[in-house]
Amino acid sequence: MTHPQRHNYEIDPYLWVIFLTAVASTLPGLILGFSHSEVPPQLGAILFGAAIFGAAFILSWASEAAEIDISKSLAVAILALIAVLPEYAVDFVFTWKAGKGIGNSHDNAIANMTGANRLLVGFGWPVVLLIYGWAKRKKEIILDESQRVEIFYLAMATLYSFTIPLKGSLNLIDTVVLVILFGLYIRRSAQMESAEPEFVGPVKIIANMQNLPRRIMTIAMFVFSGVVIFFVAEPFTESLVVSAQVWGISEFRAVQWIAPLASEAPEFIVACTWAFRGAAGSALKALISSKVNQWTLLVGTLPLVYAMSSGHITPFVLSDNQDHELWLTAAQSLYAVAVLVNLRFGRPEALILFGLFIFQLTFQETHVVVTFIYLALAAVAHIISRKSLIPAMMTGLGLKSRTRR
Repeated sequence: MTHPQRHNYEIDPYLWVIFLTAVASTLPGLILGFSHSEVPPQLGAILFGAAIFGAAFILSWASEAAEIDISKSLAVAILALIAVLPEYAVDFVFTWKAGKGIGNSHDNAIANMTGANRLLVGFGWPVVLLIYGWAKRKKEIILDESQRVEIFYLAMATLYSFTIPLKGSLNLIDTVVLVILFGLYIRRSAQMESAEPEFVGPVKIIANMQNLPRRIMTIAMFVFSGVVIFFVAEPFTESLVVSAQVWGISEFRAVQWIAPLASEAPEFIVACTWAFRGAAGSALKALISSKVNQWTLLVGTLPLVYAMSSGHITPFVLSDNQDHELWLTAAQSLYAVAVLVNLRFGRPEALILFGLFIFQLTFQETHVVVTFIYLALAAVAHIISRKSLIPAMMTGLGLKSRTRR
């Protein structure tokens, strides 16, 4: 790899304010989580949620800064893991408790994952296009051919995901398959050409440092964020569950929709910033990559956590509600692949994704109907874009070099 170069960004004072605010937002939750202090559940949900929110921002900045100093392959692997670390923490807590038979943890174990997945696609993608269209007067996002890698592996993970509700359980075979898919995705991504990263926000502060201070700062940010998430994840989930009961919200809905707001917000804000600056392809790429990571490594490791917690190898048996949630999430993902396979994402597709997302969020009893609507739309979209299927597969597998569209 080339010797890292110091960047020369102009640093506005507000960048330091943002950075220090993110650090400060983690401290109350970290202190409470480390000391195991008792606080009212509503206050705890806010303080622990703010800590995860701040830690996720710090993680995103550290992962961007790491691209300066480490090899492309290692950078891709670390970025892929870090992108959904807060999601892992919340889901692992519920899965571990499910293995111990604690409360309603079994029902909530995959709620955060399915909610975050549908939030990314149904809300995140349309908003990126909305911001890009407003800032640059564009009606669609045109993706680079290299992004067929993400699309291909999202397709593979999505197709496999349909087997999970079909058999009604998650087991260690799923772990092997999905982790292998994740590994293949990382390996193929590392082979693709990449441009010099364009930093946005407080990460510019780190990029301007000399080599040794920058590396120390980057490592310190990784360690600090990891410590925050380790001590905060469990009390956050406990406070959220109790608060949901007080607010009259079901535990499942609170875990599925409120918790992802804290863990996904930093990545979503970065994507929106890129879209506003005109880099809509990169913004959408970040959200697609997060979707791939959650749909492979996160789902794949849940059976392993469950087996470790329960003390013996046993499948994670899905409830009827979890079956329906996985069917709906997989169907939405299949349609998402279909609309991207031709490397274009326009207003009609964005409106459909957003409209169906809001509809199924508002009327939960329509999940089965919305699932079939997604499947029907996916079939039509794949037929329309059938000429793009082979190029997407070839690029994803690395069987030919990139070609011009």
